[in-house]
Formats: sequence, C-alpha cells, structure tokens
Amino acid sequence: MAYIDDIKNAASVDLPWEKLSGKNILVTGATGLIGSCVVDVLMNHEGQDYHVYASGRNEERVKQHFSEYRKSPYFHFLKYDVTEPLQSDKDFHFIIAAASGANPVLYSIDPVGVMKGNFCGVDNLLAYGVKHNLEKFVYVSSGDVYGEGDGRVFTEDYSGYVNPLNLRSCYTSAKRATETLCISYAHQYGIDVSIARPCHTYGPHFTESDTRVYAQFIRNILRGEDIVMKSTGEQFRSWCYVVDCANGIMHVLLKGTNGEAYNIADEGSNVTIKELAEMIAKIGGKKVIIDLPSDVEKNGFNVVSKAVFSTDRLQSLGWCIAGSMIEKLSCTISNIE
Repeated sequence: MAYIDDIKNAASVDLPWEKLSGKNILVTGATGLIGSCVVDVLMNHEGQDYHVYASGRNEERVKQHFSEYRKSPYFHFLKYDVTEPLQSDKDFHFIIAAASGANPVLYSIDPVGVMKGNFCGVDNLLAYGVKHNLEKFVYVSSGDVYGEGDGRVFTEDYSGYVNPLNLRSCYTSAKRATETLCISYAHQYGIDVSIARPCHTYGPHFTESDTRVYAQFIRNILRGEDIVMKSTGEQFRSWCYVVDCANGIMHVLLKGTNGEAYNIADEGSNVTIKELAEMIAKIGGKKVIIDLPSDVEKNGFNVVSKAVFSTDRLQSLGWCIAGSMIEKLSCTISNIE
C-alpha cells in the first residue's frame, strides 16, 4: 500500500472532526517525521473546512513535502523557530507541538538546543495560546520519559529512573520537564492540555541527517549496502508506523482528556533492534553486520534495555491499528522520495 493511502485511511477514521470546523490548527515541527504526517492527515480529511498552519524553520523542505497543498486555501506555511516568542495575529485554536531535536547526534553536539527546543518552545506556544483563544494543546512528548525502566511494561502512571548527569538525559529530562510545564499551564491558566508519548516511530519522511537506527538501516539498503549495526542489537523496543502514530495524535487531540498522557505504540511491533535490522535487510535482500560505534555515537545511545508500552488508555479512545510491521516497513521503504 502507498503512504498516501495510509494517510487517507487515517483521515477518514471516525472522530469528532466537527470540533475543528472553522478553526486554525498550528502544527510545529511540520518538517519532522511525525509533524509532517500529522499535517498530511489533517489536509486529507474529506470535507476539510479548517485551516492548517505548518510551522518549521526549513521553508524549502516544507515546500517540497507539502507541494500538493500549496494551492489549497486551507494550507499555510509559518516559518517559525519555537525557541523564539511567537509573533502573529492569528488565533490558533488547536496546537500540536511536535518540534523537537530527536536526532541522537544532537544529544552530544547540541544538548542545550535540545532542551530549549522542548521546554522553551512549548512555553512560547502556551504563553501565546493563553492570550489567543487556544482551545486544545497537544504536546508530542516521548516514551523516553519512562527512563531506564525495570523490565515492566510502561503504563502512563509509571516513572522510571533517569540520571540527570548523563549527557543523553538532555532529551529525556527536557521531555519530562516540558510535560510538567504543560500540566502547570493547564492548572494555572485553564488550558486544555493532553500529552502524546510515542514510542520509537518509523516512516518514509525522515531527513538525511536523522541518525536513528531505523533511518540508518534503511539508508544502507537504499544505497545497496549491507545493514551496519552499532551494537549487538539486544535492546527490546516497541515500534510504531508514523501514520498509526499520527492517527493516535488525532485521537488525543479530539478525544483526549485534559491533563492526561497517552502512550502510542504498536503492541504487535515489539522487537529487538537486531530483529528490526533483519527485517529491513530481508526487504532489501542484504545482510546485517556489526560495526563498533565512535565515542560521539555512544553519547547518543539509549541505555534502556527494554522499552515496551501499554496502549490501553489510547485504545479506550477508540484508537486501533492493523497490519504487520514487515508490511509497514516495506511501505516505508517503497515510499521514500
């Protein structure tokens, strides 16, 4: 199946879309993997009568990815760096905050930027929303907030150990602190806020600079190379196809409870990194080899050995997905531009 078909299916899911009628929806991080998919879902809903503002710093990337929407009166590009105060005269009734430095290399070379992009970015958006008729705010956080874990399945009320002195904690701690900031705004200013916690997410529209493992594996086979692993790949993870993730975010936006967090994961896609590599290698007709990492790469590594998520809370909103991981990985690879 083509990516656009998956998008149209997600855009036709039975949700209270009427809440968006006549409204302005801001999606930050619209050039990223998850943010761009959310924009695609919003723009492909039949009978759309709301305005979508895709925000990002890279105008050329926005034009390239969203070229088919440029003639639509309902699509708008907003060039904006979330670390700066938002300057606009628009009321953004719904905001989906998906801007975040999720590239592991950044944890080593720009940890301050990673922290500011989350905490300061969301503070700027919520401060703007308080004064401009914000109706609902969804923060796209991360399953990283659960820390190292103790082997249990992560539910939304669990809080694991995080070493704040570990450099990689710039990402984890930023996500945790920003979630608390969201809850603080909800309490102090009466803002309706919900939090999405995606697990490791994959899809076709990752950037060339993305160093997450699935992106590196896919690049290997697209270049006709064997897959190169930087470890033995024993870490056990929940994974999720980006369209399923965007579908989950739409459920959180339109049905999520104020002050609640929702895990987003495909419980049928719990595999080790080695198994992930082997699946992608099989699709590309290649093999898997191991190459020891550099010190810079090690600084960005996730030390969690097991990260598996419960999605009972999200499923209680009516969210459900179908299809196998190998099918969705094949779709991802075949739809890379």
